[in-house]
Amino acid sequence: MRINTNIASLTALEANTQVNKNLTNSLEKLSSGLRINKASDDASGMAIADKLRTQASSVGQAISNGNSAIALIQIADKAMAEQSNILDIVKTKLLQAGTATTSSAGRDAIGKDIAKLLSQINSIAEQTNYNGIQLLQGGTASNSASAAKALVFQMGEKAANTISSASGTQANITGLGLSGINAAAEGGANSITSNAANGASNARAFLTEIDAALTKMNTWRSDFGATQNQIESAVRNLSTQQTNIKAAESVIRDVDYAAESANFNKQNIIAQAGTYAISQANQVQQNVLRLLQ
Repeated sequence: MRINTNIASLTALEANTQVNKNLTNSLEKLSSGLRINKASDDASGMAIADKLRTQASSVGQAISNGNSAIALIQIADKAMAEQSNILDIVKTKLLQAGTATTSSAGRDAIGKDIAKLLSQINSIAEQTNYNGIQLLQGGTASNSASAAKALVFQMGEKAANTISSASGTQANITGLGLSGINAAAEGGANSITSNAANGASNARAFLTEIDAALTKMNTWRSDFGATQNQIESAVRNLSTQQTNIKAAESVIRDVDYAAESANFNKQNIIAQAGTYAISQANQVQQNVLRLLQ
């Protein structure tokens, strides 16, 4: 019998050390709610879970992009709706100016009214923007001669996952082809005011232009509406996709509390038993001393 090296105690200590390590790992999982807290817990699982997390974050940003795009389109649509109302009023004013029952003084008033309404169309086009981005014309100047550029919305995690709005929107006097009506309303060429001998007939002649302007406006609004429907569909799909991705990540990364609690209780009992075993192993060594009595 030997007492210099307590083999039984060392064996029990080694086993108890490993059990305590397992117990610590179990406590870490229970306290964090994660099955994978470091790469050594599950190297391949961590790599997959991290990739899924990145994908979910990217999809989440795409959803935010889509919601912002919808807000932008709604701003443009509401502005064009008001412009469309103004065009309706202008048409009724032209019809009023084109009938024989309207006096010369009445056509003067109508001309001033139309000029103010068309000026408001320019103001709406100039002022309608989203975060400084012009939506209804190409520049910030009144009655800008350039059309608004197509807007590209990033709606996915890949570079190719984009949705574009239609280009060519120029919802001002120039873009709507209303320069002639504007000049006539102010008493210029083909005037519809009392200064023109043919004011009534001139007013009737401009009805074709106002109808063409309404058609343009409806086309632009239709393009924006179609783009909004496409974006809303993409947002719904991305929301479902994000939920499924997060669920897949949860299966890999999150801890199963029922299973881990059972494992913790098991390791805790074994740790207590290990401590008792070490105590007994040390007690056995003391029995050797009886040989010296």
